[in-house]
Amino acid sequence: MSLSDLIQEHKSVFVREVSYDEIKPFILKIHYARRMPCVTHSFGLFKDNELIGVVTYGIPASNSLCRGIAGDKNRYNVYELNRLVILPKYNGSNYASILVGRSLRMMPRRSFIVSYADTGWGHVGYVYQATNWLYTGLSAKRTDVYQPNGLHPRAYDKDNHSELRQTRSQKHRYVYLVGNRKEKKEMMRELRYEVFKEYPKGDSKHYDTKNPKMVKPIEIIGEKDD
Repeated sequence: MSLSDLIQEHKSVFVREVSYDEIKPFILKIHYARRMPCVTHSFGLFKDNELIGVVTYGIPASNSLCRGIAGDKNRYNVYELNRLVILPKYNGSNYASILVGRSLRMMPRRSFIVSYADTGWGHVGYVYQATNWLYTGLSAKRTDVYQPNGLHPRAYDKDNHSELRQTRSQKHRYVYLVGNRKEKKEMMRELRYEVFKEYPKGDSKHYDTKNPKMVKPIEIIGEKDD
């Protein structure tokens, strides 16, 4: 595609806020997690007035993350980019980067935004690299209570008395600072994570949206009780 064709194509693309009902089919039917997260801000990417992708932001589930990223005084300024979904037919395009980049401009000023690229699903985080996020390394190696019924590893199940554990895949962690130049300088001084100069590399995998499977399956640790 020529540069003029690319410019013309992008003229038909725009991003705006969208409702919970608009994002729900994308998240429950296309995203591998098949779960609705906590959503405070949601944006959609439209091409020729068709909704082709959504991105959502919300308050992180971890209070320690909210306090740890930039101190206690910034704990209410922390958001997580917790879902990013593009229609499968547009995989390999730069639409995800357009959606993320434009949506960040609509987020509240002086926000610390964190997002993760899950290595268990073959994700590297190239969309974050393309939109100039800070790379702050891999999450720690952890385990969760084993969930035999296909529930999310950290889901609460009062009937699950298993003493087994399952591995949690490591995730590449990215941080984006929303603000003007002066605010970003202040926020960089307050950021408590180490920032790495080099982005991670590797082959990024696309999952089958109809039957999503991890590229690195979880491992079960321990033995069942007799």
